[in-house]
Amino acid sequence: MVKLIRSMRPKQWVKNLFIFAPLVFAEQLFVTQYVLKGCAAFFCFCLLTGCVYIINDIMDLEKDRMHPVKRFRPLASGQVKASSAQAFAVLLFLISISLAFYLNIYFGVISCVYFLLNVAYSFHLKNIVIVDVFIVASGFFLRVLGGAEVIDVQVSSWLLVCTILLALFLAFSKRRHELVILEHEAEQHRKILAEYSPYFLDQMISVVTASMVVCYLLYTIAEETVMKFGTRTLIVTVPFVLYGIFRYLYLVHQKEGGGNPTTELLSDLPLMINMALWIITAGLIIYLY
Repeated sequence: MVKLIRSMRPKQWVKNLFIFAPLVFAEQLFVTQYVLKGCAAFFCFCLLTGCVYIINDIMDLEKDRMHPVKRFRPLASGQVKASSAQAFAVLLFLISISLAFYLNIYFGVISCVYFLLNVAYSFHLKNIVIVDVFIVASGFFLRVLGGAEVIDVQVSSWLLVCTILLALFLAFSKRRHELVILEHEAEQHRKILAEYSPYFLDQMISVVTASMVVCYLLYTIAEETVMKFGTRTLIVTVPFVLYGIFRYLYLVHQKEGGGNPTTELLSDLPLMINMALWIITAGLIIYLY
C-alpha cells in the first residue's frame, strides 16, 4: 500500500493548493463552511490526480525505465505490479468522482473534464506539439475553476488568466529541462520532444513570462480589484512576483532545473522565502485593509 501511495506522487499534491486561490481572493478564508469545502475539494483532487499519475505511469512504463530519474518510480522499478496499479487507479477514480459530485455538481463536472483531458493526454494528446503543454497547463486552470465552484463564488477573470500563464511558464520550462538533461535520448523518452528545441522553447517562455508579468501588474491596479479589496496597495506584491520568475529562470538556465516545479519550490530556499513573503504581504493587504 505504501508503494501504491508513492505511485500517486504525494509531492505533486502541492499543485492542488491552487484550489484554495478563489477562497483566499474571495476574502472567505476565515469562513469555516467554505474552508471545510475547500479542504474536501483539495482531498478529492489529491485522489484524482493520484489516479491520473498512476495511469500515466502505466502508459509510459517502458520509457520511464530509460529515464535517469523516473526509473526509480514504483511502477518503473518493478516495485508495484501494473495489474495492482490499475485496480488501485479504478478505486481512486470512483472515490474521487463520487466525492466531487457530492460536494458540488459543477465541481464534479470539472473533475470529470480534468480526468478525461489527462487520460486523452496519456493516450494521444501528449504527442501533439504545443497542445501537449496546453493540456498540462489546463490542469491548473481547472483547479482554480473547481475551487471557485465548490464554494460558489465568482472567480476573477484576472486570476484565471494569471493561472494559465503561470502554468504555461512552468510547463514550457519543464520541456526545456527534459531536452537539456536527456540530450540525444530525449526523443526516446518522450516522442514529442523531437518537435522542440531549447531555442524554440526559450522563445515561448519569453512570451509567456512577459504576458504573465503584465497580466499580474494590470490585475493589481485594475478598478475591479481596487473596488473589491478597497485599496491600491496590492501593487507592492509585484516585486515578489518578478523575483520569483527571475529566480526560477535562473534555476532553469543556470542550474539545469525546472524538471519538477514542485521540487524546485520546496527545495530552493530563496524561492521559498519569496513565496512566503508574497503570501504574507498579499494576505495582509487583502484581509486587513
